[in-house]
Amino acid sequence: MTSEFITPPPTSRKRLLPLLAMLLVAPGMALALRAQGRLLACACGEFRLWVGDTCSSENSQQLFDPYSFTHILHGILLFWLVSLAFRNLAPQWQFSLALVLEALWEVLENTNFVINRYREQTAALGYTGDTVINSVSDLLCAGFGFWVARRLGLWRSLIVFVLLEVVLFFWIRDGLLLQILMLIYPVNALKALQMCR
Repeated sequence: MTSEFITPPPTSRKRLLPLLAMLLVAPGMALALRAQGRLLACACGEFRLWVGDTCSSENSQQLFDPYSFTHILHGILLFWLVSLAFRNLAPQWQFSLALVLEALWEVLENTNFVINRYREQTAALGYTGDTVINSVSDLLCAGFGFWVARRLGLWRSLIVFVLLEVVLFFWIRDGLLLQILMLIYPVNALKALQMCR
């Protein structure tokens, strides 16, 4: 038996490394979130694929919710940023980097500091952080957003981004850009508009 059958060619290794990196992001994020004290699943004891009520105590606790769409927007935004900043990086490494950045955001978003900031400056008064299951689905949504943006290119993905922002504003009175605004520079009139009734 020759060594060519034992050792994969270098091009195979080049393809496997980013795939391995991608596969390690979600478990690594999940472990970091558990170390922060995040619950694995909803404390309610039930598993749901979808919770559509943003005022529900199960929002950000189940697999998907309306805020999942903001994570698709994260993916589109990450595509733009990573593609611009790392033009010479192979596409699979760009995707891996975007997943790592989204996972880091999920971990940061679920720190006590950011959770308290959400409670103080936004309409998320009862927000206690995401469950690990919800964070993993947010990571998948961001990956999907990145993939969509790569397929559509800059201008068409910009149209999708704007359309999703508009739909989210009329649907849940929120969106990615509004979340960023409210975390950085809270607007009382907007907070009043977003309050659950």
